[in-house]
Amino acid sequence: MGYLVFAFIGIPLLEVWLLIRIGTYLGALNTILLVVVTGVAGITLARSQGFRVLIKAQEALDEGRVPSEALFDGMFVLIGGILLLTPGFLTDAVGFCFLLPPIRAALKSYLRARLEASIRQGHTIRIYRSGP
Repeated sequence: MGYLVFAFIGIPLLEVWLLIRIGTYLGALNTILLVVVTGVAGITLARSQGFRVLIKAQEALDEGRVPSEALFDGMFVLIGGILLLTPGFLTDAVGFCFLLPPIRAALKSYLRARLEASIRQGHTIRIYRSGP
C-alpha cells in the first residue's frame, strides 16, 4: 500500500516541485520546451532500443533458444518508454536509465539474482499469459 501511495501521490508531487524549481531558473516556456525535448528524445531512443530488442529476440528464436535476455530487455524498454511519456524530469531521468544498455544489464543481473533466490527459497513463480 505504501508503494502505491508514493507512486500515485509522492512522485507527481515531486515532479511538480521539480518543474516549479527548474521553471524559476529557466522560465516557464524553456522548462516546457525542455520537457517536450526530453520526451521526444526519449521516445526516439525507446523506439530504437525496442527494435534492437525485437531483433535479438528473433535471432534467439531462429537459433532455437528461449529469448530470455530479450524478454528482460523488452520489459525494461517498455517501462522506460512509459516513464518517458510521463511529463517530468524525474521520470524522464529514470526512463532514460532503463533505456541505456549498461544500466539495463545491471538491472537484469539484479532481477535474475532475485528470481533465482526466490526459487531457491521455495517460492512459487507464476507466469500468466493471455490469448490462444
